[in-house]
Formats: sequence, C-alpha cells, structure tokens
Amino acid sequence: MQHRIIVLGAGYAGAIAAGRIAKRLRREDVALTLVNAEPDFVERVRMHQLAAGQDLRPRPFREVFAGTGVEVKLAKVTGVDVDRKTVTVTAVDPHGTGRTEQAGGTEELAYDTLVYALGSAWSNHGVPGAAEHAHDVAGRPGALRLRERLARLDAGQPVLVVGGGLTGLEAVTEIAEARPDLDVALAVRGGLGDWLSPKGRRHLRKVVDGLGITVHEGTAVTAVAADHATTADGTALPAAVTVWTTGFAANPLARATTLELTDAGQIVVDGTMRSVSHPDVYAVGDAAMAMGPGEKPLRMSCATGTPMAWQAADAIAARLTGGKVPSIPLRYFNQCISLGRGNGLIQYVTADDRAVDRALTGRLAATYKELICKGAAWAISHPTLGLPTRRRPLLHPQPHQTAPAEVAA
Repeated sequence: MQHRIIVLGAGYAGAIAAGRIAKRLRREDVALTLVNAEPDFVERVRMHQLAAGQDLRPRPFREVFAGTGVEVKLAKVTGVDVDRKTVTVTAVDPHGTGRTEQAGGTEELAYDTLVYALGSAWSNHGVPGAAEHAHDVAGRPGALRLRERLARLDAGQPVLVVGGGLTGLEAVTEIAEARPDLDVALAVRGGLGDWLSPKGRRHLRKVVDGLGITVHEGTAVTAVAADHATTADGTALPAAVTVWTTGFAANPLARATTLELTDAGQIVVDGTMRSVSHPDVYAVGDAAMAMGPGEKPLRMSCATGTPMAWQAADAIAARLTGGKVPSIPLRYFNQCISLGRGNGLIQYVTADDRAVDRALTGRLAATYKELICKGAAWAISHPTLGLPTRRRPLLHPQPHQTAPAEVAA
C-alpha cells in the first residue's frame, strides 16, 4: 500500500519535481506517476532554434526515468477534481503526434498528493487575427509549424516578430541569423531592451543592427492579417509571417477547479509551493503564482520553475516523512539571452529581477547561455543524480491519508 503522488506536466518544473521526489522517498512507500502529453522532454528555451531550422537532441522520458521508480504515463490531462482528489486523462498516440487514441483511452487517476505543473502556452491577448495568422515559439508544435513556414519563404519576404521580451529577442535574432535573405523586423511597445542596463542596451542594439533587423519601437500591434500586421496608429507592417511573442498564459485547466487562483489563472501557493486552498496540491512553474523578494510575483521562466520544483519536492518529502520542511527564498541572479548562435547577453539583476550595471556580452555570453541550457537539460536527463540519498520511511505508512502536519523550518 503506497502513497499516491501524481505529477501533471513534464516541462522543466514537472520533470525536475518528479525526479527529486523519487530521490527523496522510498519506492516501496510511494507510487509516483508523471503524466505528460509528449513522449520526450521539450527544451522550451530552445524553441526559437527549432523554429529557425536547427535539430534538437531527443530526450525520451521512458529512458530519462528508467530505474527511478517514476511511472511515465503518456496522456493528456483533461480534468482535475481537487475535491475528489482525482485526475482525468486521455491516452495519446505513443508516436508523439499528440492525437488522442480513438477508443478506451480515458482514465481516472486517484492521488494523495498532486503536483500541478501544466505550464503555460502563448497568449495572443485577444488581438484580432493573431490566433488565425500568427505563429508562436512557446512549444514544439508551434515551433515546428513556424519552421515549416519559414522554410517555404522566398528571399526578400518580410518576417515580423511582435514582442521585445526575452522570447522575442531570441526569436528575431535567431531567425535573422539563420535566414539573412529575409527582411526581418521586430515590433516592441517600448524601447528596444528598455529594461536592460546601458551596456546591455548598447550591445543589443549593435547585434540587432548587425543582423539587419528593422526595429519598430513604441509600436503596439492591434491586428494581424495573412500578409501584414496593423499598429495602433493604423500603420500596416508587411509580414508574410508574423511571430507572436508578447507573453504566456497559464494552462486554463485550473480554472475549472476549486483551487484559489489569481485573475490570470495561476494557482496561488505559499513559500513551499503548496496551494493555499488545498493542502494536498502543489503547483510549480508557470502554473503557479509564487512571491519572490519584495513580495513581487515571480515571472514565468525556466529560471523560476526549476527552484520552485526543488522547493515543492523537498517540502512534499519532508511533510510525508516528518522531516524539517525547507523554505528557501527564491531569487534571481541574471537574465540569459541568446542573440543567435555566436552572440549573447547576460544581464545581471537584483534579487527581485531589476537590471544592474554589470552585463556579459558577445561570444562569452553565448557560451555562458549555452552552458545554462545544457545544464538544465542535463538535470532533466539525470533526475536522480547529484542528490544525496536521504530516503526515509513515511510517517504514516497507511495509504491515502492526508500528509502529516509539517515540522516548522
């Protein structure tokens, strides 16, 4: 008889949480299931590379979690009932197409502890035509569609990237570097890199100019058509392809539950990533709203999701075994931006994510960013390595009981 732990979603946060829980608890005490709709790990921080025509190394979850005690269930989550403590899933094509199977694929799973890590998708903010005509790099399906579309473009055709945040900057520079024959432009609401330090802004401008990217600053796109985008002042920007990178939206599934959510649909959690309304539910990554230094909400990013996963996994293990619940403040150190394959920008920041004067630029910054990306992927591919083994028996070995009260940190 085992305590049932289900992790929903295997992005950075979900996969890391599952592996860390497996390292912390004894296999005979827990049944640990990881539910994901794709058969291998998606390096979301590299989707702009995939869209630009580069191939990424596959990392199948059944190989990643072999021998760890984590059961990988290839399925799409279609419902969560946090009052009945059940999850409804539908099996998907094992070949990774994402299509649900025709018959007999729906299943209800019961849990004792749930880790909700269903992440986010691109948000078009309701801009007319964006859903029909724009492309995204928020996930593998969108990146592959964009890849195919870019490959069909003839020399000289216009590509417009909308949004000047980290995703937009990486996408526009990657596309411009990979396809110098295209007319690539970037539309940003404010100034180019206006949140960066002076050194960071100067380097960004130098790279963008060197790649021949046209920048439309102070420009809000209010509509998207098949061959152009319209701005707030009525200007038509030519675009055979429009790439939309103006932000992310949390998976809407949580809105159908009784969990306490923010207006944006994120699950409200405490410092240990535990739901403030349902103590058997933890939320990590883009699906959760956690507070950082200065009581500022943490932004959606891999840099946020990874430490959230560590915190949740360690808290779950501690509460189930009667150990000391850790509570480590989450903070930022830098923002890592790739600007093509041979250039980059590492903007150092305060704990609450505000730029400071120091920045690393150029090829060294590109190498730094690449090491960060490889390190994150390595952590997924080796989920139980590098952690000290501290498996302890459950405080209450009887199955399906509420987790015991925590020991104050």
